[in-house]
Amino acid sequence: MTPDRRRQLVTFLAALGLDPDGPGGPGSTAEALAPVDEALTHTSARLPRNHEQLEFLGDAVLRLAASEYLRQHHHGLSVGRHAALRSQLVSDRWLAELGQECGVASVALIGPMAQGDRAGEATVRAELCEALIGGLYQAWGSLQPVHRWLTPHWQRSSAALLADPDRHNWKSALQEWTQGQGLGLPRYSCREASPAHGDPRRFHCRVSFEASGPEPAEGWGGSRRAAEQDAARLALARLRAARG
Repeated sequence: MTPDRRRQLVTFLAALGLDPDGPGGPGSTAEALAPVDEALTHTSARLPRNHEQLEFLGDAVLRLAASEYLRQHHHGLSVGRHAALRSQLVSDRWLAELGQECGVASVALIGPMAQGDRAGEATVRAELCEALIGGLYQAWGSLQPVHRWLTPHWQRSSAALLADPDRHNWKSALQEWTQGQGLGLPRYSCREASPAHGDPRRFHCRVSFEASGPEPAEGWGGSRRAAEQDAARLALARLRAARG
């Protein structure tokens, strides 16, 4: 690791609220920061060490840290609400948004092909953030830096999600609502409407219902999942409005 790279990593960690030279920290030597450097080296860079192993570790660390956060800050929620909220706080969507907010791509080593793939930018950010969580855990040897970095972000996200529990999870909300109303399971039919990667209306989805009566709803998205969520959101709003 070059001295410039070491200084870059220390500066980036400081922006996350982390000081490797602080109490309990690993130090700021090249050896101490090696897990962070590895986490921020994407496979597309084609270097000997890359983020993949730490991404695998980070997945487990993230779920444990999120569970601890919810137990400490939202202990009054039911187990079901805990599970639903945690699924949002560890999702790829949430990680991609975290990566954008923290500027993880600016300090990551990414190959030219991945850098030019606009459609894959969010996926790369999510992968790097998950790997960074694993790298921080390995470097510090504890969950302390993970909680210090993520807790403020989790606080904002959990407040928004608890105020709007259907947010980003419209399919589950629609299924619960339709089954409760005796309408059966929603049925989704998707097609690719545009071959262009990054097109926000690349996929079209139509959601219908087993029971006769409710009109199908249609949605659009840059991925099949996004189109399904958009269709579910519109269907749920329409059904709730019709039932008052």
